[in-house]
Amino acid sequence: MIRKLLFGITVAAALGVAGCGTYGPTPYQPGGKGAQGYSETKIETNRYRISFKGNSLTDKDTVENYMLYRAAELTLQNGYDVFTVAQRDTDKKSRTREYGGFDSGFIRYSYFYPGYGWFYDYDPFWTAPRYEQVTQYQAYAEIVMGKGPKGSDPNSFDARDVEKNLGPLITRPPR
Repeated sequence: MIRKLLFGITVAAALGVAGCGTYGPTPYQPGGKGAQGYSETKIETNRYRISFKGNSLTDKDTVENYMLYRAAELTLQNGYDVFTVAQRDTDKKSRTREYGGFDSGFIRYSYFYPGYGWFYDYDPFWTAPRYEQVTQYQAYAEIVMGKGPKGSDPNSFDARDVEKNLGPLITRPPR
């Protein structure tokens, strides 16, 4: 009886999670106020602070690429051609996550089948606890926008080139 109940709950939970959509890396989307995605703050007419925050499935390169892509997109939206990165940083936030387990052991139960006798089993849903390292990245940049060719500064980027080259790497949220 208990086993059937636990099995039913597990199946219902699995179907519920499957119906919620896909869970994966943070797509390129607006974030803000601690949410995952990009955000920007206008500092001066041609100066912005930009960030992109990913979830634990979004790797460092993706977070940095999305932040640069947002800088290029914002530069072009404001009528400029190039942007120079005045400051840039990527934060790494790691924590250890525990999952599974119930008092670090198993739940043992028994049941009786008439004509066959008593049977003893361990609940397969409770196991020893497991641990994993979970890491999230957030990239920041302060950019200054300008018009004309980019020049020789290695911290300057042609916004159209950045958009063209990073565009195929961008994953947008499902509609």
